[in-house]
Amino acid sequence: MFANLFARVWLALTRRAASSEAGQSTAEYALVMIAAAAVAGLLVMWAHKTNLIQGLFDAVIHKVLPF
Repeated sequence: MFANLFARVWLALTRRAASSEAGQSTAEYALVMIAAAAVAGLLVMWAHKTNLIQGLFDAVIHKVLPF
C-alpha cells in the first residue's frame, strides 16, 4: 500500500519537474544567439572602424585584376 502511494507521488513529482524545464533549452538557445549576434556586431564595428574590410577588398581586387 505504501509502495504504491510512494510510486504515485514520485511519478507526480518527476513529471512536474520535467514539464517545468521544457522551455529551458529554447531559452538557452535564444541567449546564445543573442550573444553571438552581439559579438558579430562588435566585430563588424571594429573592422569598419579600422578599414580592415576596405583593405581586404582592395587586396583581393588587386590580385584578381592586376593593373
